[in-house]
Amino acid sequence: MLRKFYSTIFSIFIIIFGLTVTQAEDAVSNARKPTNEAELKYWLENMVVFHHFTVDEIQQATGMDQSDINAAIKRFDLKPHPKTEQNPKTPLLVKPYPGGRHPRIGFLEGAIDPQRETKISVFTPWDQHSYVVLDIPEAIWSNLGLTYLAHTHVPTIWSKQNIAMKPLEWKRHDSGTLSMTRKLPNGIEFTTVVVPRQDAVLMDMLLKNGTDQPLTNLRVQNCAMLKMAKGFAQQSNDNKLFRAPYAACRSETGNHWMIMAWSPCFKPWGNQKCPCLHSDPIFPDCAPGETTRVKGWFSFYTGTDIEGELKRIDELDWQKIPMKNP
Repeated sequence: MLRKFYSTIFSIFIIIFGLTVTQAEDAVSNARKPTNEAELKYWLENMVVFHHFTVDEIQQATGMDQSDINAAIKRFDLKPHPKTEQNPKTPLLVKPYPGGRHPRIGFLEGAIDPQRETKISVFTPWDQHSYVVLDIPEAIWSNLGLTYLAHTHVPTIWSKQNIAMKPLEWKRHDSGTLSMTRKLPNGIEFTTVVVPRQDAVLMDMLLKNGTDQPLTNLRVQNCAMLKMAKGFAQQSNDNKLFRAPYAACRSETGNHWMIMAWSPCFKPWGNQKCPCLHSDPIFPDCAPGETTRVKGWFSFYTGTDIEGELKRIDELDWQKIPMKNP
């Protein structure tokens, strides 16, 4: 009887231990471990200094042991960035989003294992502890079906064939520009370029048709997730304004706004569960061997005359501002 009792206890322990290990492995299955000391320092600075990650969140993002994380933070002498306003003479602060901390509050089942290579953080100029995460692109549709998705949710034309996407990273250029290019298995290639300026973040998205057939219905889903932007994270669309190509969100205090636009715009909208803003563009039809593009804008506004601000932005003809692709 005693042997049977201990055997049962041991079996229960093995089951619990196995579940714990499995859960831990699942928790870091989407992690990106830095490949060298320079990358380790960069990403830890990104997470600790700017995003204010906890050690648990850093572990989620990197898959590293917590003891190694703590030792590296101490070795690099990293401390969270003080709560300051942006210097108006400098470009808006933009960083690659490091992953680990899910950028949504709700509808998490609609974004399993979000991939960081499409996501950037744009920090608010009045409080650089707050930021919005832009997912550019979150998804691309075409006449072929769902052609790309930056997380796991509904099946893509690739997941239906059990073809996984290789993890990528943003290229960080000395000018402060970020760029990312992905070539899909059928030859379609898309590139996103992000250029921070003092007044806005300009964005360029290019799509090259490397197939032998025309591409049509090239709708893109571009998302601004508001979870970590203080005063903007209400799970409601009552604080949002949608007027193509603009999607804007008002703060709880009523005197701060975030504005996103893409052109040509297919649809501006918001998902109150996330919560998020969308200005979803549509690429012109693209013949084999050709490249097409859409243009993006993201900015902040302090004030209450949002209609006047949208008019001011319109008058800039931001879609025509030249951008040098790095």
